[in-house]
Amino acid sequence: MLTAFARAFRTPDLRKKLLFTLAIIVLFRIGSHIPVPGVSFEMVRSCVEDSNKNSLFGLVNMFSGGALLQLTIFALGIMPYITASIILQLLTVVIPRLEALKKEGQAGTAKITQYTRYLTIALSVLQATALIATARSGALFSSARSATCDPQGIVPDDSLFRVIVMVVVMTAGTSTIMWLGELITDRGIGNGMSILMFVSVAAGFPAALWTIKEQGTIGDGWIPFFTVIAIGLVMVGLVVFVEQAQRRIPVQYAKRMIGRRAYGGTSTYIPLKVNQAGIIPVIFASSLLYIPALIAQFSGGKSDWAVWIERHFVKGDHPLYMITYFLLIVFFAFFYVAITFNPEEVADNMKKYGGFIPGIRAGRPTAEYLNYILTRITWPGSLYLGMIALVPSIALVLFNANQNFPFGGTSILIIVGVGLETVKQIESQLQQRNYEGFLR
Repeated sequence: MLTAFARAFRTPDLRKKLLFTLAIIVLFRIGSHIPVPGVSFEMVRSCVEDSNKNSLFGLVNMFSGGALLQLTIFALGIMPYITASIILQLLTVVIPRLEALKKEGQAGTAKITQYTRYLTIALSVLQATALIATARSGALFSSARSATCDPQGIVPDDSLFRVIVMVVVMTAGTSTIMWLGELITDRGIGNGMSILMFVSVAAGFPAALWTIKEQGTIGDGWIPFFTVIAIGLVMVGLVVFVEQAQRRIPVQYAKRMIGRRAYGGTSTYIPLKVNQAGIIPVIFASSLLYIPALIAQFSGGKSDWAVWIERHFVKGDHPLYMITYFLLIVFFAFFYVAITFNPEEVADNMKKYGGFIPGIRAGRPTAEYLNYILTRITWPGSLYLGMIALVPSIALVLFNANQNFPFGGTSILIIVGVGLETVKQIESQLQQRNYEGFLR
């Protein structure tokens, strides 16, 4: 693998793409440490150090590479774009106009991408306003009050002009992240948005691992440190195994005579991944569970129902939270697969071009067969997602390190998924030059 890296850097055009991608990553990380004008950086740093890391905004903070809680210009991170992309993908199934655009090919895809950008800007304005309001009210670090941390002193000047400036700067930061991601896609290696998401998640790994070492009591903290690393390596291997697993349904195309030439007669397959839904169900379930906790936090947390939610759904180690989280992930896995893969549409396209599955009649029987296979492989995929997502909650019970436990849930799925996809792209470019790549 190291030899393949060396060969990649010895190839001029591939080296230029890799160096360009690394340069964009450096700019992205620099922007994640530049504070927004009007924020007391010293107070933010004190509150971050005193925070118990069981933040209600843990998911968004992870996608921003820790920039959210530090209130930097890239505080919103890649999350508005992810949310906008998911919304557009869901609306494509509901709105006929978007479905028609999707079928128009490259021109329709470009139009949908434009709509995604507009929606990202709108969501950025809303999320920036909500984040600033949360910071002004002191709810962002409500669990970190101490002699050095005053959550309500994070935004000293709460005038309307200052708030508007902060919202504009955070929205501009999200637009810049979008632009940087598209630059990587056009001139670098891999999907730009996925690479930036990978960097945001991986940026918190060293600090999280060292915090586990500092909080450990057995063997001066080194035993929990190496135990977590060993667990992480095992999980990476398991996630790679499942993410690469797929059911290949054979498809044959009959020969067709057009004039004096014969077309078709080829054999191919439809690859159905075990984890067909990817990371989307985990994001859906996490976002849905944040809603009652947010409502309870902004209500003051003094009523009986707010205390009940605080006890059962905020910290993440309660059995009720784990069961609800697991069931939501399973439900959203089936829901997302159902709206993104249409067996009837696939069967109609196969019938239109003369394709058929051996032993299955074309048309409706093919659609029923595909639906049957998809349901069977979605069950283990959804259960696998649920178990992976519960790893941080289990770590909270075992290591008392919920947000500090890096190898679990959303983070491990992003790291492995984006890493595999990027390695495959480098591998394909190396194979074009008859080089030995990463995968043997």
